[in-house]
Amino acid sequence: MVTQTGSHILLVEDDIDLAEWIADYLTARDFNVTTCHRGDEAVDLIGSLNPDIVLLDGMLPGLDGLDVCKAVRASFTNPIIMITARDEEIDEVLGLEMGADDYITKPVRARVLLARIRGLLRREEKSRFESSSNQLNVDALESNGLLKFNGLVISEQARSVMLDGQLIKVSSNEFDVLWFLACKAGQVVSRKELVSHFRGFDYDGFDRSIDLRISRLRKKLKDDSSEPFRIKTIWGKGYLFANDVW
Repeated sequence: MVTQTGSHILLVEDDIDLAEWIADYLTARDFNVTTCHRGDEAVDLIGSLNPDIVLLDGMLPGLDGLDVCKAVRASFTNPIIMITARDEEIDEVLGLEMGADDYITKPVRARVLLARIRGLLRREEKSRFESSSNQLNVDALESNGLLKFNGLVISEQARSVMLDGQLIKVSSNEFDVLWFLACKAGQVVSRKELVSHFRGFDYDGFDRSIDLRISRLRKKLKDDSSEPFRIKTIWGKGYLFANDVW
């Protein structure tokens, strides 16, 4: 089980003073922190260490933070928080599109950073160890925690996705959204419900994180991005996971 105390954080930040300050602050709160100052080195460290969470600066020597996120996202499923001095909406959208789970801007506020880290770790812990309380599709759900839709097999216990016999690599937050929708196959799930469940606040009409997760899922599950037929967009209502097109 992922726990708050002792969780391993990889901090990728080229500002030495800032990196030391963040590392000292988190270490004092019982996190294990590994620090890296280059983007190209971060890719290798993420693969070898598999940290519980990555704090990733946007501007880095060797490889830009966005490119680091893009490079590791297919295989690294734990949360990534982008940290950058840039404060433009386009940068936030790019970070989320590359697979970041959250985004904060400099100057870093210690309590905000700590709250974001703890929030993501709680979400990971909940998704891994709390049995689903959703209304399940009884016809698709088997006693061993599998959802089967012809060529699509989703395992809750293994947190794995198979499509036509091929393992599909999805991030933890992508799996959570897929499982949530698949458990309600054939039902329209509103954006408000998704945002409230996964982000912990009411949908304000602007949050795009859920939409971006679904967009990435569609690409991986060979859905038509222009006219999706597997995870459908029901305009003005939300999303619908089709149960008969796999």
